[in-house]
Amino acid sequence: MASLLISKCRRYDSAQTDADSWVLVQDGTIKQVGGRDAPPEADRVLDAGGRLLAPGFIDVHIQGAGGADVLDATPEALATIARTCARCGVTSYLATTVYKPGRDNRHLEVASECIGHDLGGARLRGIHLEGPFISPRKRGMIQPDCLMEPSPSDLDEILSKTGDGLAMMTVAPELPGGLDLARALVDRGIVASLGHTSATYDETLCGFDAGINHVTHLFNAMPSLHHRDPGPLGAIFERDEVTVQVIADGVHSHPSVVRLAYAAVGPGRCVAITDGIQALGLPDGHYTYNGIAYEACNGAARYKDGTLIGTALGLNRVLARLADFTGCSQATAIRTATKNAAGVLGIDRQTGSIEVGQDADLVLLDSDFSVHTTVVAGRIVYRDNGD
Repeated sequence: MASLLISKCRRYDSAQTDADSWVLVQDGTIKQVGGRDAPPEADRVLDAGGRLLAPGFIDVHIQGAGGADVLDATPEALATIARTCARCGVTSYLATTVYKPGRDNRHLEVASECIGHDLGGARLRGIHLEGPFISPRKRGMIQPDCLMEPSPSDLDEILSKTGDGLAMMTVAPELPGGLDLARALVDRGIVASLGHTSATYDETLCGFDAGINHVTHLFNAMPSLHHRDPGPLGAIFERDEVTVQVIADGVHSHPSVVRLAYAAVGPGRCVAITDGIQALGLPDGHYTYNGIAYEACNGAARYKDGTLIGTALGLNRVLARLADFTGCSQATAIRTATKNAAGVLGIDRQTGSIEVGQDADLVLLDSDFSVHTTVVAGRIVYRDNGD
């Protein structure tokens, strides 16, 4: 594989403001990282023009993009999502979707088969299932035919569809069998994430003790915090080992609530996500998700009854809003979708930082988080031509 030199860039994690950093990429990995010293020769040179160089973003919660959805159950749909992700600086994603009891669930098999394949954009790292073991009272946009109570046999059936591809499952620990389910997931190396839950404070703590260590879209699809009934939020804020997904679009959670969450959990526990759906990367308009019509407007997607179902905002824009709402630095915002996200998936030794030996998954950003170039495995998969 030809070598690539990214020159005249500013490292996102460096205090230096001069654009004199460089990174040499070869065979899909980062081979050398330098500063003021002269860069080595390479087969191809990418002049960053003083732009910020960051690790590629990792979206652990995205259902669709570019007009495609994981439920489309085709490699072409997953490739469309991957290419659209790359336009937003995302170099890895989890195909987030639902399980439909009693149906063929071909979309899970297709997604599993596509993991590790070149999709022309972001890498598909695994599957994130929202349910089916979640609370009917907090199902949000997830339809009733995608819900069931936990059982070992049903989990086995799901695993038969996903193979080794299931990376994360959102669960409600208060359901009968919910704690055993969490333990079974953790035993298999699958991230058990609290979400779409009606759990009390104590039930949430029991879930954490059973191995749940992540939270799906904090605040959304869970009871609110009350001073006499703290619910899951009180437990989440107390447990330092628990990481949380935050949709910092200003719609799923008010900017002041995003600030509250950021202050409560700290930058190391925060993982920025999109919860993106097929309208991500498309103009505002009317679309259909899982057979139901919705409207995308100003980055938010809602069913006709007003139910918020996801976002049409790219992860780079979510990070820009996170920095704006919280006052955190650009570098800190970037870490929430790189190092932090990689840590959740247990791949932080492989990706999420600009270090020798890591995957050459990188993004060049302008000061406003606009994406100029996205590199996956040392190959340029997106470049803004100014059109």
